[in-house]
Amino acid sequence: MIKNLQNQETELNPRRWSILRIVVLMTLMSTLDSSIVNIALPNLSHTFKEPVSAITWVVTGYLIIICALALFFGRLGDIKGNTLIFKFGIIVFTGGSLLCGISVNLVMLVISRIIQAVGAAASMSTSQGILTQAFPANERGRALGFNGTSVALGSLIGPPVGGFIVHALSWHYIFLINVPIGIVAFILASRTLPKGTEVKESLDMKGIILFGVGSSLIFCAVGSGEGVNFLNPFVISAIIAGVILIAAFIMVERRENQPMLDLSIFKNTLFSVSVICAFLVFVSLSSINILQPFYLQDARGMNALIAGLMMMIYPVVLAVMAPLSGHLSDKIGQRLPTLIGLCFSTIGYVGAAMMTVKTSLVLTGCVYGFLGLGNALFQSPNTSLIMSSIPRNKLGVAGSINALARNTGFIFGVLLATTVLFSSMSAKYGQPVNDYVAGRADLFIYGMRVTYLVVAVICFIGVIITAARLFSKSKSAQNQ
Repeated sequence: MIKNLQNQETELNPRRWSILRIVVLMTLMSTLDSSIVNIALPNLSHTFKEPVSAITWVVTGYLIIICALALFFGRLGDIKGNTLIFKFGIIVFTGGSLLCGISVNLVMLVISRIIQAVGAAASMSTSQGILTQAFPANERGRALGFNGTSVALGSLIGPPVGGFIVHALSWHYIFLINVPIGIVAFILASRTLPKGTEVKESLDMKGIILFGVGSSLIFCAVGSGEGVNFLNPFVISAIIAGVILIAAFIMVERRENQPMLDLSIFKNTLFSVSVICAFLVFVSLSSINILQPFYLQDARGMNALIAGLMMMIYPVVLAVMAPLSGHLSDKIGQRLPTLIGLCFSTIGYVGAAMMTVKTSLVLTGCVYGFLGLGNALFQSPNTSLIMSSIPRNKLGVAGSINALARNTGFIFGVLLATTVLFSSMSAKYGQPVNDYVAGRADLFIYGMRVTYLVVAVICFIGVIITAARLFSKSKSAQNQ
């Protein structure tokens, strides 16, 4: 029977807050680099004289590698110790950042981004396990709240930060800025992080290869699907091959004595439901990154400064409220805050769907702030639920599954948002649309409304699942 970590004794680590700062710093850097490059894509296209469709692999390749390797590094962390793998991630990420910054062509940049992603996958997959071990149950929600804040902040502030760096310096410094930070992070990690516990278990190489190749094929097909018709035989073949390999992976894992992914972990309903909700929330969250710039700058005609300030409302509210949400969950439990957060997010997306070019800036800011509040109330307690519902020897895998759900949600969320947005615009326009149509703000507002309503439905599914979980717990408590 799986024991809940909240019922286990946790030795109070006097360095736990220093550990948190190091983990949060690395998590922020890794997540920031998944979105900071977006603003520099036109600049990179001009520099390397490559089409934007080719340049986008600088972003897509990074996310694909993280998803493909997340489970591997989570399992490796359980075997070799989360701290060792986390520090390995810092070294590789920092080295990859240096190579990205000195890249002279697109091929070198993409390869460097892959190296960078390997480091990011290693650190992301083990960070939550390190925090769960370092903090007692009555502080764990707050600690994971700070870490969750860094994840959402990194994805949301990437474009404005990247735009400032490109404008003030050049695209090279988007990557080079990571180098000194990474060196400092590694020195501090070597001095502060606790030594991990190593166990004598073997790596499941068959599982590693099957999942890595299968997931890469699927994500590559999805990534290319934004620019290539999904009826393209190469896209279809990649998806079919990827699904077959993932099915084979599941079959292999069921028979392995020491699998890369212990599927029995999903028998824990609390863990499984929390991971599903995390995926749904990050699918929804991706829509904001896609729609905000179009809405504020193109549809409403705001200059870059005003638009950038409006785009900061969501992450600022999130940064302030997520730790408070984690602290609240430590006091009253995690289930109720996650439900309230999902309800707020659903209402926020419906509100965003109602916005027009005439909506006041105050009301627009309130909608973005409300979405930030909803996400803050959800993220910290939900992550605490995930990491507190499994035994200690599975913390690495649990953290990697959560990271995988997050990054997979981002990838599919971007695809969903762009597909729904441009399909809706095309239907209203009467011809294919794959960009903002100058002078036709009404087309974009229509597409934005449909997209946000679809996202609200996805979020509401999370509300139903979470409410059912909360209701079942209350009913069980009454029957005892």
